[in-house]
Amino acid sequence: MAKERLDVVGYWTEIKLQILQDYAKAYAQVLQNQHSIKHVAYIDGFAGAGEHISRESGELIAGSPARALSIQPRFSHYHFVEMDAARAKRLHGMGDQEDVTVYQGDCNEVLLQEIFPQCRYKDYRRALCLLDPYDLNPNWEVVETAGKMGSIEIFLNFMIMDANMNVLWNKPESVPPDQAQRMTKFWGDDSWRAAAYRTEQGLFGPIEEKGSNESVIAAYRKRLKEVAKFKYVPEPLPMRNSRGAIVYYLFFASQNSTGNKIAEHIFNKYRNRGVH
Repeated sequence: MAKERLDVVGYWTEIKLQILQDYAKAYAQVLQNQHSIKHVAYIDGFAGAGEHISRESGELIAGSPARALSIQPRFSHYHFVEMDAARAKRLHGMGDQEDVTVYQGDCNEVLLQEIFPQCRYKDYRRALCLLDPYDLNPNWEVVETAGKMGSIEIFLNFMIMDANMNVLWNKPESVPPDQAQRMTKFWGDDSWRAAAYRTEQGLFGPIEEKGSNESVIAAYRKRLKEVAKFKYVPEPLPMRNSRGAIVYYLFFASQNSTGNKIAEHIFNKYRNRGVH
């Protein structure tokens, strides 16, 4: 793939990649020492091309699949899902190993139908799943299934910039129905409306006013705990663009207290950094 077809990524994306690498390394080491666990999978639902271009340096940098493959001890199997045919082909090239499977398709289908069934708790299998899209994705069914399986930890991007640009408008009645439906699929139902808007008494009756990003994110975090049944969901990390605007929030969700402590420690290293 030509260099110019790779995504150009900024400072906070490089931080995210380092966070994921740091956690995956610790996760692999912890589970290697649990002899009852028979299989530990790494899953990337939006694997991309495998490499990016750094906006700061102009150099190629390893994406999440390459970083996962570099970790020792190795995972039992690597599952890379990518919708784009050219990028999936490129992943095949870097994953020419018996313990790597590349899937070209929609992760909402591939994860539920092909990958998650290989990660059942009762089979003494565990998985770390990265859900790193560019828009409001994946569908809630994927997230809820991972949580209720009890065997899968996730990192998830909540693309708040996409939500604000296309769904969470100041006049909710003006939002195109197809955009609202995208949010509903991501959220799982239409309760996002109650999280995003508050009703105030206006001069001519009740009116809906848009709430803050923080109220939306807090409500989604609550859903991860109460609906998807993840036991541990630390405060997500806001990830910014070059202008300092929050593009998405990086969530971690797990059933494991050790994993939660590791994730919180890594998040806290970056939480109070100034805008670069």
